Amino acid sequence: MKNIIFIFGTRPEIIKLAPVILEMKKYPADYNVIICNTEQQKELSNQTLAYFGLKADINLDCMRENQSLSSVQARILTSLDKVFCDNKIDATIVQGDTMTVLCGALTSFYHKIPVFHVEAGLRSYDIYEPFPEEVMRQMTSRVAELHFAPTEINKEALLKENIDKNKIHVVGNTVIDALFCLSKEVVEDSKKFYEEKGIPIDDKLVLITAHRRENHGERIDRIIEAVKYLAEKYNDHTFVIPVHPNPNVKNKIYERLSSLNNIYLLPPLDYPYLVYLMKNAKLILTDSGGIQEEAPSFACPTLVMRYETERTEGINAGVSKLVGADYEKIIEESEKVLNFSKNSTRLKVRNPYGDGTASVKIEKIVRKYF
Repeated sequence: MKNIIFIFGTRPEIIKLAPVILEMKKYPADYNVIICNTEQQKELSNQTLAYFGLKADINLDCMRENQSLSSVQARILTSLDKVFCDNKIDATIVQGDTMTVLCGALTSFYHKIPVFHVEAGLRSYDIYEPFPEEVMRQMTSRVAELHFAPTEINKEALLKENIDKNKIHVVGNTVIDALFCLSKEVVEDSKKFYEEKGIPIDDKLVLITAHRRENHGERIDRIIEAVKYLAEKYNDHTFVIPVHPNPNVKNKIYERLSSLNNIYLLPPLDYPYLVYLMKNAKLILTDSGGIQEEAPSFACPTLVMRYETERTEGINAGVSKLVGADYEKIIEESEKVLNFSKNSTRLKVRNPYGDGTASVKIEKIVRKYF
């Protein structure tokens, strides 16, 4: 039996690792799965874990209010070092490009334990877009033993960085697996949540998420003003914004958008509630990486409020468009969708990010590795 530790700290990491954890738990004679939550997003991460029927074996409570990147890195590294000293671990699995991912990979490397990187090879080639994630994923690639790349583009990026081709495996993105984990009944049950809040979910629904660090400051100001303009112009549409708890985002959004009757500001949503919105949305505006990957499964046009994206497959396939935090561009591209009926703007391209079998492929590769 191999002791496999999964290290994560944010909601997106859990959504994308849960299918892999569940797949490995099918083989208790082969894997002892250890779940470690740094609690980089404490409430969001524990909420999402519970939805998948999972519970962390180790909680590290590493976050403090208004801490610097350096201080949180130091705290996570120190906490993880004790975890590795107290447990016999045969391999570490991390996902994506967060501070938790980098710290998990580094600590595993310091203990000479192999790192398996899920969602490897995403690149923007701009170290400040997204910040600090671009550097974190590049650094993680330097110490990873197995690279689970979602697409061929990601594989090519790794090959250009002289990663051994035998260590790279194109498996698709596990976020699509997570969508398949949801039963129709569970997603439809979310309808009651919105009915109770009096939020109309119909063919004129616009979903908006904005939280990325590089969009703080003047950028979030421009995004908010664009959303305000659209909500006022398209007052027969419903705009739903799950508001990130970061005060740099939350305070501004509530101050400037809460007075509009067709804008609904919600706390961070449980995973199935968010999926329900994506499934029903006419248009999505987001700076989220995960939503870029999920939205094509629901044929929903998506405007990416970032200036660079490592998820170029969606751009190339025409399922999403980059608009940055550009006031004029956000409005211009939104109107191309909002001026027409939902049926006429549905995408007719398959999801370029996967087919829902990534976690099965990952388990087989890990089994072969050992």
